[in-house]
Amino acid sequence: QVQLVESGGGLVQAGGSLRLSCAASGSIFSFNAMGWYRQAPGKQRELVARIFNGGSTNYADSVKGRFTISRDNAKVYLQMNSLKPEDTGAYYCNLNLYGGGVRAYWGQGTQVTVSS
Repeated sequence: QVQLVESGGGLVQAGGSLRLSCAASGSIFSFNAMGWYRQAPGKQRELVARIFNGGSTNYADSVKGRFTISRDNAKVYLQMNSLKPEDTGAYYCNLNLYGGGVRAYWGQGTQVTVSS
């Protein structure tokens, strides 16, 4: 069974920075992607950034140039700079395992609040 443990998040003023971390444990296939999604109140969960085990990355247009995703084996990090109030939300770590279909695993979520 795969488990994801997140850390980081909190309250920060606009223009500030935060770093989120997530550690995965359990049986992880060789072809996988780790990433971060966020969900604001009343809105759908959306992809923020993800990184494949080969190193390729995807970013939401709204965070390009401000956020950086990185990983070290089964740990993934999200460095968030120049934060805006619209970045506020619950951030969820995600692990997708590819092999005979896709298996998705989620962390418990960590709150990021950006004050104006």
